[in-house]
Amino acid sequence: MSSPEIASLSWGQMKVKGCSTTYKDCKVWPGGSRTWDWRETGTNHSPGVQPADLEEVVKKGVKTMVIGRGMSEALQVPPSTVEYLKKKGVEVLVLQTEKAVAEYNALAARGVQVGGVFHSTC
Repeated sequence: MSSPEIASLSWGQMKVKGCSTTYKDCKVWPGGSRTWDWRETGTNHSPGVQPADLEEVVKKGVKTMVIGRGMSEALQVPPSTVEYLKKKGVEVLVLQTEKAVAEYNALAARGVQVGGVFHSTC
């Protein structure tokens, strides 16, 4: 199963190919996507992305995880979160969201089992 292309990104809006939903923040993995609701894990810009935010995507069997920190990179990614992914054997890329989406789409186009979490505002 392939990772879906992110069809468009603008401030506060993301569209995933094959999905009618417009996301503010989203999670994507081979075969699917959904809203990334920070309230589920109590995530805030600081300390940022927690392992609990990524667990669902990791369980889908991804080999690479792309984390989009926001348009102005306001979303933090603590070292413990990067360490969590490495211990699971998952490569991790932490980038500004526009760069993260471009990298994610390039990996998906090459058939990499890639997943991602993307913040589309600040």
